[in-house]
Amino acid sequence: MRSAVQHPPHFHADQVAGLAAAVRGPVLLPGQDGYAEEGAGFNTLLEHRPALVVGATGAADVAAAVRFAAGHGLPVAVQATGHGAARAADGAVLVSTRRMTGLRIAPDRSTARMAAGVLWEQVIHEGAAYGLAPLNGSSPLVGAVSYALGGGLAVLARTFGYAADHIRGLDVVTADGVLRQVDEEREPELFWGLCGGKGNFGIVTSMEIGLMPVRRVYGGALTFDGAMAPAVLRAWLEWTALVPREMSSSLALVRFPDDPALPAEIRGRFVTQVRIAFTGAATEGAQLVMPLRELGERVLDTVREMPYAEVASIHGDPTEPYTYHERTMMLGELDRAAAGRLLALAGPGSGCSLGLVELRHLGGALRHPVRHENAVGNRDARYCLLTVAPGPRPAGQRPDDLLLDRLAPWATGGKYLNFLDSSAGEEQVRAAFTPDAYARLAALKARYDPGNMFRVNHNIAPAALPSGVSA
Repeated sequence: MRSAVQHPPHFHADQVAGLAAAVRGPVLLPGQDGYAEEGAGFNTLLEHRPALVVGATGAADVAAAVRFAAGHGLPVAVQATGHGAARAADGAVLVSTRRMTGLRIAPDRSTARMAAGVLWEQVIHEGAAYGLAPLNGSSPLVGAVSYALGGGLAVLARTFGYAADHIRGLDVVTADGVLRQVDEEREPELFWGLCGGKGNFGIVTSMEIGLMPVRRVYGGALTFDGAMAPAVLRAWLEWTALVPREMSSSLALVRFPDDPALPAEIRGRFVTQVRIAFTGAATEGAQLVMPLRELGERVLDTVREMPYAEVASIHGDPTEPYTYHERTMMLGELDRAAAGRLLALAGPGSGCSLGLVELRHLGGALRHPVRHENAVGNRDARYCLLTVAPGPRPAGQRPDDLLLDRLAPWATGGKYLNFLDSSAGEEQVRAAFTPDAYARLAALKARYDPGNMFRVNHNIAPAALPSGVSA
């Protein structure tokens, strides 16, 4: 989707040359070879048209780009993979971190230190050699750093909590162009805000995060015909009230495209899936899943004991770029009336055009910070609703808007930051945090980015400072 046209500033050739001399990666202006490719993201909903793109190779490149932007009064955007289409980077300095792929596993500490462009699939692969697993999301192709900064609702979330709960330390370039080392002891307030506040306070160039002692999981997907959605949904809601925290799961109503790359059993078909990830023994997992298997014949049943390295197969998220928009809301207890309303709008015979309507079971370790206090909010929610609609946004009333509106009686009022797309305004961003946390984040923003340089995101505006008080 194109945003309003903003004419880029006119840089002097010597200014651009000076920046190019200061960085190891490419510096690209509109019209130059590689400009469009460098700014392209996984979600093609947005087309970025930055004033300038810097393909950063390390922290020094990032700092140089930030100082250049500050000198020209430009906003700064950052992108690793572009899965989260938050805002178009029109007229900004866009820092692409895809070349920053350094990764080091410390098995004695059960941690990974990774640069800003590392994907979860890299961490999964390297950690597996030591029997360690990261708290990645459903797609291992997502950038690890940006995912964790936004909270990180992991496949193993109920067992281990949010990914942000396990961040040990960060290197971040703030709006003044300074590279800071941040953790619980060094600049603890900034550390608190970065762990959940995402990209509002600077560009994180590297992150140290804890890994979990997981070699294998009992996981996969139970895929039923779409007509079974009422029975499966109601059974799953009852089942989630009983399972232990070692069991993470979600229920998805999926309308698969007629894509030859998909298995024949689900191609072009509406199905109901229960996605499973259990960290206990496979025999116990099989017993826990048995009531769901007994609901009826499955179109596909891939739930089995598997190496954690195969975790991507549980959700089977798309692997090629495409256009989609997302909506989300946090929900409390869901009764039969809630299930009925969801099915009426997105179930069989509803005519729903959404590609995915998913309920993720929360609770367990998500309820409280595991290692340290952070900005992640909405820990009291029982479920997280995610909708994904392929293609450009439709005109008129959107089916995802209607669904969220009709489920409002069961909503907590909260949102999950990583599932907000570019349509989310200030009110929805606020809803990702508690009121006290949002006020604290806004004050932190006023201290570290009073000019709101980092605003090409789900933005937290700097708090207004009392007269006579400087940031």
